[in-house]
Amino acid sequence: MSDIICKAIQEQKVLEFTYDGHHRKVEPYCHGRSKKGKESLRGYQIAGGSNSRRVPFWRLFTVAKMGNLTLTDEPFTGGRPHYNPNDKDLSPIHCNI
Repeated sequence: MSDIICKAIQEQKVLEFTYDGHHRKVEPYCHGRSKKGKESLRGYQIAGGSNSRRVPFWRLFTVAKMGNLTLTDEPFTGGRPHYNPNDKDLSPIHCNI
């Protein structure tokens, strides 16, 4: 899954996946290892459901919890406010915008 995530980040393409029982559409910005040692994705969720917050919003997703991961052809510009390419919650960072 890491290859698909990094390709989506590099090409600035939206990802779709299921997570915690919800279908999600996410602009991927940063992929790395969380402080808890889990492969994670920092992304801006643009559509789909959520148990915790309204959409759109920034989220940190655990890669192992993602299902049906799909790289779409839908582009995004990569210019969302409040994005930090040196995400303090991810170290090391594998790929980012």
